[in-house]
Amino acid sequence: MPDTPSGKRRAVRHEKYRTALDALYRRRRFGIRPGLDVMSALLAALGHPEQRFPALHVTGSKGKGSVATMAQTILTAHGLRTGLYTSPHLESYRERMRVDGATIGTDEVVRGLDRVERAAETLEAAGAIDRSPTFFEATTALAFDWFARSAVQAAVVEVGIGGRLDATNVLDAKVGVVTTIELEHTELLGDTLAAIAHEKSGILHPGMTGVIGELPPEARAVVDSEAKQRGVRLWHLGGEVAVDARDLSAEGQQFDVHLPGRTIEGIFLPLYGRFQPGNAALAVAAVARFREATGTRLEESLVRTALSGVVWPGRLERVARRPELYYDVAHTPESARLVAQSLGELFPLADPDESVVVFGSLQGKNVPRILDALAPLARTLVLVPVRSERGAPVAELRAQAVGRFPRIVLARSASEGVRLGRAATGTDGFTLVVGSDYLVGELLREAHGGNDEPDLSDPGQEPRRAGLTPPPATASGRRRSVR
Repeated sequence: MPDTPSGKRRAVRHEKYRTALDALYRRRRFGIRPGLDVMSALLAALGHPEQRFPALHVTGSKGKGSVATMAQTILTAHGLRTGLYTSPHLESYRERMRVDGATIGTDEVVRGLDRVERAAETLEAAGAIDRSPTFFEATTALAFDWFARSAVQAAVVEVGIGGRLDATNVLDAKVGVVTTIELEHTELLGDTLAAIAHEKSGILHPGMTGVIGELPPEARAVVDSEAKQRGVRLWHLGGEVAVDARDLSAEGQQFDVHLPGRTIEGIFLPLYGRFQPGNAALAVAAVARFREATGTRLEESLVRTALSGVVWPGRLERVARRPELYYDVAHTPESARLVAQSLGELFPLADPDESVVVFGSLQGKNVPRILDALAPLARTLVLVPVRSERGAPVAELRAQAVGRFPRIVLARSASEGVRLGRAATGTDGFTLVVGSDYLVGELLREAHGGNDEPDLSDPGQEPRRAGLTPPPATASGRRRSVR
């Protein structure tokens, strides 16, 4: 960096940013803690920023980030200054919060975290809270505070885990979205689809409307029942909301979206995946209901314009050609199955001998079933370590992969794994890198010059380490957040 006043100022700003992040990431030691009491007190100390913008709240086992991003893009196209809060991030912590697509600046992170830290210290000193905020609580408070200070006119907020027990569930949202429900985070949410549906439907509150994806019957029955009890009117994908006339091309896909009383034809989405038109339909429906709740109308031309420019890295993203190279963050059996299905559409005549899967995973994932879903794509599997404190050792992955892939190769790093995979891919095949947000994030950071931010992995996923116990019910019977 040049030894100039401006260069020195940049260095000082970067050092302050890094120091603020280091302090924030030390909060990971608190793991997952039950209760919204700390979150509510923290937001009150900050002047209740969450009450200063209308919100659209999105949960689900998968697809919630895609739906949230598309919804934000559509709202911005309608002229609304719109915040977006998602997690985890791929390359930089700042990706978690955006306004009109632009990430929060380093200076805003430093100032915002300072406000959060000072508020927490004051509350603790006064005995108003009995513990320090967790990483996720502090990050959520930072996002809501920044959105309010940025005078956003709407915010699209993605749930961290679950719904009823998530720290974001302090919002009085206009619309709630449940994208999908499958068995995931069972140690937190329950070990049945019905139990998980109960947790995710916790974002539905009286006075709002909802949009629901195509759920398993057991899960849909729970969501429908709880929505009815709270007076929340639902639209369902595959019912009131539908997709048809889908046409796949080398650059993306085109389709129509049907809503009650209207059809938006010829939507082009520059994303691959059989699942993305459904995600787009949920986003369109959610924004339509949001616009209705705020006394305005969804404009079809603006929907087309918005979705034609959507960018969402790491979701069946083609990052190179000849041979084709794709990145995807799928880390559940169902999401892996959908990725395999989508690549089967793109390469209907591909010979599995020509293609390679590069795979890395965090510990605790259902690796055998994920690999079962990916096995039809390729004969060669390259196993790589994930740069995270929760990364699964490649030797452990290899033991789970034996018998599923004829050729298994171990790599010392993600980048080495991609090089080996590309070298082994035939001219008519493809390389798929898959298995974790953190794996894709590592590769994207390296490709874009890297950074020195801390380990990007979210904290507290292991309940034994976090000392997790089921959260108590309040007097109203509503359980409080564990995040």
